[in-house]
Amino acid sequence: MLSLVTGASSGIGLQYATQLARDYHTDLLLVSNQEKELQEVADNLAKEYGVKTIAHYADLSQTDAAENLFKYCQDNNLVVDILINDAGVFFFNQYCETNMKRIELMLNLHVMTVAKMCRLFGEAMINRQLTEEEKAQKICGKRRKKGYILNMSSMSAWMAMPGIQTYNSTKAFIYNFTKSIWYELKPHDVNIIAMAPGAVDTALFGLAPRLRKLAVHLTVSITPEKLVKKALRKMFRGKKASTPGFINWLATPLLKHTPDWMLFVTMKHIGKYQK
Repeated sequence: MLSLVTGASSGIGLQYATQLARDYHTDLLLVSNQEKELQEVADNLAKEYGVKTIAHYADLSQTDAAENLFKYCQDNNLVVDILINDAGVFFFNQYCETNMKRIELMLNLHVMTVAKMCRLFGEAMINRQLTEEEKAQKICGKRRKKGYILNMSSMSAWMAMPGIQTYNSTKAFIYNFTKSIWYELKPHDVNIIAMAPGAVDTALFGLAPRLRKLAVHLTVSITPEKLVKKALRKMFRGKKASTPGFINWLATPLLKHTPDWMLFVTMKHIGKYQK
């Protein structure tokens, strides 16, 4: 099996690549805009877990990135069994003070590229014919499917939060888009899932190290290792969406009804918690 992981050079994407190689023994097509780091990751995973790895440098925020990546796979006879759309960016800014290029970058990366990747690779998965040997394989106790897609959303999809208005809106798109096409892909033996975690212990959000440690200790934040382990199991079991963590699951309905005064207080103080 071949797994395509975007954003694979660091953070959550690196964890997806690592666990797919270590625990599921899949070959890897790793994609990132960090060329040097990506090649190091590919070399290390190939050496440590004995899987084939390909490091493919690409800027997935370009409007034609999905088409170019799909063509690269076709030209090199690469059949993608598992697609992990993890590449993402984050920034906290007043919308009218945010550079237009940053807005465009996030919209392209989180919305356009993800939607196109699902369209192109999803169709290829639908049209695939598994061999009898492949049909007999089981993953996480379930019969192997024609293909698997995992899209990274976020709990912020349910938040009306100033400062991250572009981020949470794109994550809301990913969540609803993924759940919608789950119904379309399931009859064709293809699984797709939207993972919507709360806080994840990475450098993406710019929290100070001491606050990151505290958040993990209080289980407000989850480590990338635990998140990815849960995400892959749920993907292989055919779930359409998941928000890991009981506290996060419990808090989700409350996020939709956050009082205005609390948002204004958050706006005033959130800068103190960033580096």
